[in-house]
Amino acid sequence: MTELSAAHDAAATDRARLAGSAYNGDRDLAARQALYRWQTPRYDLPGLVAEQLGEVRGRVVDIGCGNGKYVERIRRDRPDLDLLGLDIAPGILAGVPGAVAVADATRLPLAAGSVAAALALHMLYHVPDIPQAVRELGRVVAPGGMVVASTNSARDKLELEELWQRAAGDVLGIERGPARISIGARFSLENAPALLGQEFSRVEVIELPGTITVRDPEPVIAHMASYRAWADQHDVPFDPTIDRARALLADRIDRHGSYEVQSLSGLLVCRR
Repeated sequence: MTELSAAHDAAATDRARLAGSAYNGDRDLAARQALYRWQTPRYDLPGLVAEQLGEVRGRVVDIGCGNGKYVERIRRDRPDLDLLGLDIAPGILAGVPGAVAVADATRLPLAAGSVAAALALHMLYHVPDIPQAVRELGRVVAPGGMVVASTNSARDKLELEELWQRAAGDVLGIERGPARISIGARFSLENAPALLGQEFSRVEVIELPGTITVRDPEPVIAHMASYRAWADQHDVPFDPTIDRARALLADRIDRHGSYEVQSLSGLLVCRR
């Protein structure tokens, strides 16, 4: 591992950064979620997760529940379930309905075999020790239970990386600037099955490809700006790069009428 990637990994998993700035409220997370309004096909991710729980009865825990988008939907669709939301960031739990608690994914405050299903949705890349978190998922889920995880592909939204590096290059006066920190690389759609397979014998991958098409720069710029908590990891002045990206994107939309981003995320449904 290079010194740079080690520093990026440390930043992606730093609890003080996650709880104190990245997820101390839901503004930045909501900005990332909002970009998918312009995706075709449009996936109802909370609904897809709720569908996976169709045969589940009893307690379900949403680990890293964030702003509660999945908790809210599951409570609506499955009021019979005993649902608990967990997150390391107290600030983001304020608006989550029902029972919630602050907890670490590597030390879950749950008895062995005490839940029928566990959710780990777009969060395992933030855990310093992913194998330990996977073991904890296996420990708390009862025999016959399931885990539903989700993440993005390493090929997800590559157009935004190109836009960032071009904007960063312009700010620095070079042809191509440094890449952004890759938050999700530690647990991507490509490497997640092997990581989960250490604990679960069956890991089904459900890919969710799409095309995001915008005719205004702001949804994309809001998404890029939502990574401000990691601004010190980007090796370029953050705000000037965001401003330059906005100008480049506006020019592209003026010339072509729209801007397209290829998206690829997925669900991983795990059973023993």
